[in-house]
Amino acid sequence: MLVGIVSDTHDNTDLVDRAVETFADAGCETVVHCGDFVAPFSVTPFDGDWSFYAARGNNDGEWVVQSTVAEFGTYFGEMGELTLDGHEVAVYHGTSGAIVDALVDCGTYDYVLHGHTHERGTEDREGTVRINPGGISIPPAPEPFSVATLSTETGEIEFHELG
Repeated sequence: MLVGIVSDTHDNTDLVDRAVETFADAGCETVVHCGDFVAPFSVTPFDGDWSFYAARGNNDGEWVVQSTVAEFGTYFGEMGELTLDGHEVAVYHGTSGAIVDALVDCGTYDYVLHGHTHERGTEDREGTVRINPGGISIPPAPEPFSVATLSTETGEIEFHELG
């Protein structure tokens, strides 16, 4: 299964559209947004030909984001768990680094997906892989906007720079 991972789109409709196009072109079967859509209009483009999951970000100030996601996907709130192709996955925005570390270190999950820092990266700690797809370019995260794809079959993680 190919999983698309995105976070911190912050109402940038051009980047949202590029992310959706990237996931569609790659053939993603599942897409996970790790929070900070900000407004409901940034949610609706993710209504695609895949299973969709989303966590609440610290800038998701409009509670209508929850009901908009629920129209076509699963909204976790602050944190969620799911099983993808036999792999246990935690999804959290990443507002607290201590919580991200606890999720990675607890040994319960194969993957921990998060955002918040806007800095893409991956780390393998004793069998749990932490993935941050990145976010819009804001200091101190000057990298271009990126999303990630994860193959649950091979474990390969690929970052796609989109902006």
